[in-house]
Amino acid sequence: MSASGSGETAGLPRTGRPPTSKAEYVHETLRHEIVNGVHPPGASVNQDEVATRLGVSITPVREALRRLESDGLVTYRAHHGATVSALGVEAAEELRQLRAAVEGLSARLAAQRITDAQLAELTEVHDRMVSGRESADSQDLARDSHLFHQMVADVGGPAFLGGHVRSLRRNNPILETVSRWKDPARVTLYLNAHGRMLEAFAQGDGAEAERLMAEHILASPGGNGSD
Repeated sequence: MSASGSGETAGLPRTGRPPTSKAEYVHETLRHEIVNGVHPPGASVNQDEVATRLGVSITPVREALRRLESDGLVTYRAHHGATVSALGVEAAEELRQLRAAVEGLSARLAAQRITDAQLAELTEVHDRMVSGRESADSQDLARDSHLFHQMVADVGGPAFLGGHVRSLRRNNPILETVSRWKDPARVTLYLNAHGRMLEAFAQGDGAEAERLMAEHILASPGGNGSD
C-alpha cells in the first residue's frame, strides 16, 4: 500500500460525525482510500507505514485491519500480511447481477412511492452533477452518484432494500471507484441514464424505472457495476 498523503484522498470521508477512537479513525481513513481507488486490489497493507502516516501506534492499525477484513475489503494470507481484496470474474458478475436485481426493484418501487419533495431532492443531486461535470472533482461526482443510487433505494425500499444496497456499496469498493468518473464518455453515459430514470419517476412508471436501472448497471463498461 503506497503512502499516499494528498489532500484529495488522505482525509476522512464526510461522514457527518468525528471518529470515536483511533481504531475507527484508521478504519474510516483506510476504507475511504480503498473504495476511492487510492489502493488498488492486490496492494499490500504495510502496518508500520499506515501507523506512521496517520500518527497512531500499531495497535489501532491492527484493530482497523481486522474490521476491514470483516468488511471484506482486505484479505490476510500467511506470510504475506494484509492485502486489498479483489473480486474474481465470477464474483464480480454475481455482484453485478445482484445489484441489477436489487436496485432495479428499488427503482420500480420508488416510482410508485416517491413524493414530490423526494423527487425534487433527487433532481437536485442530478442537476448538481450535470452542472459540475466539467469542473467537479471525480470524487465529488462519484459521491453524488452514490447518493443518487442510495436515495432511490431508500425511497423504494425503506424497510429492507435501502439497507441491502448500502451494504453492497459499503463492502465492495469496485462499486465506488472514482476512476469511472474521470472518463468523459462514461460520465455522459451515467448522467443520461440518471436523467431518464428521473423522467420515469416523475411519470410513476415503475416498469420503465426498473428497466432503466437494471440496464444502467448491466451495460456498464467493464462489467463491474455502473457508477
